[in-house]
Amino acid sequence: MSAHAQTRASARRRPRRGKRARVQRRRLGLVVFIAAIAAITLISMKPWADKAVQEFTLPLRHEDIIRQQAREKGLDPALIAAVIYAESRFVRGRTSAAGAEGLMQITPDTARDIAKRSGGTAFVVEDLHTPQVNIAYGSYLLRELLDRYDGNVVAALAAYNAGPGKADEWGGGNLEVSAIPYAETRHYVQKVIDARDEYRRRYARELGL
Repeated sequence: MSAHAQTRASARRRPRRGKRARVQRRRLGLVVFIAAIAAITLISMKPWADKAVQEFTLPLRHEDIIRQQAREKGLDPALIAAVIYAESRFVRGRTSAAGAEGLMQITPDTARDIAKRSGGTAFVVEDLHTPQVNIAYGSYLLRELLDRYDGNVVAALAAYNAGPGKADEWGGGNLEVSAIPYAETRHYVQKVIDARDEYRRRYARELGL
């Protein structure tokens, strides 16, 4: 091929290379634009996603009732929330194999006794599936157990789970988690204490702390 022909052929090829370069630049720009939109979307969704994860790992419901009961009975609202978490994970309508009902898993016999002593003359067992009643009765029991053990949270929680007779047998007001011989109760007490600390940290505003 003559030098003139080569020059013409090269001239024909150059525009095609230039066109390809422009297409590649547009594609790159489109990719960068899409990536930027995706990043902005993810950033805007992060608070919602964080909240969803938090609700899944450590749910909180009925915080208005929890705050009310904490005020009325002089309790830590995070402790009430932690007991509900350990007992039912805030799922309404749960009934245990032992017949305990609702959010704080109160047995009908315990509820009737609390109703009698607290003036709840109109109480019926079905009321335990109402969050207001269930949390009120569970909080009443927690307050009573804390008073019984001079504020010892470990002993009160052990009694809530296994009964006051066992908590008395294991050390009463001097009870420590490591001294609880029942693995189920020991794990329960530790779970509630850990959850209480997390509720204080994650839900301070919601719980009025």
